Amino acid sequence: MSASQAVFSGWMKIPKSAVHDEAGTHADEQSLAALVNQYAGTLYRVAFSVLRNASDAEDAVQEAFLRVLRHRDTLSEVRDQRVWLIRIVWNIVLDRKRRAKTRPETDDVADLARVLPSEGLSAEERAAAAEHHAYVLGCVEKLPDKERQVLMLSAFEELNSVEIATVLGITESSVRSRLFRARNLMAGLLDRRRAGTKGLKD
Repeated sequence: MSASQAVFSGWMKIPKSAVHDEAGTHADEQSLAALVNQYAGTLYRVAFSVLRNASDAEDAVQEAFLRVLRHRDTLSEVRDQRVWLIRIVWNIVLDRKRRAKTRPETDDVADLARVLPSEGLSAEERAAAAEHHAYVLGCVEKLPDKERQVLMLSAFEELNSVEIATVLGITESSVRSRLFRARNLMAGLLDRRRAGTKGLKD
């Protein structure tokens, strides 16, 4: 089952109070299902990369789609649904991160594997990719907040500087300068790891 299917068939429930009538319920469910199928995986990656907990990430994605449902009348006015949805879930997860950690962060390979592309990979390759991803996330966590945020959106979600500026509500020039600093800091962290690995082999 894909991440998006899991979202909609399992923990993605639409409260009856969120819609006006039976006909509206059906239309809204169809519209929401289309959004879920297309973007749930992306939003889960965003949420998990910040919260580092599968259950919390799922809750954040559910909350994001329920917010969309409550504001469905303005959906047709949205120019870029992907960036719009990422901004919604981004604000949700940052708020949750600030308020409290209700569950511990995890680097469990099974959880991390859910955020990575798996097509054409063996189970062993997926596990290796997940372990590398865990290390990279650990390095990202060491960055200052501003640099960490732009790097996550750029590297993990492949947003361009204009899209990142929209999500974070900052200028494009600020995005570019933060990305420059973030990449330099990450290069230093990864170089230290490579040097340490080389030393062990020698």
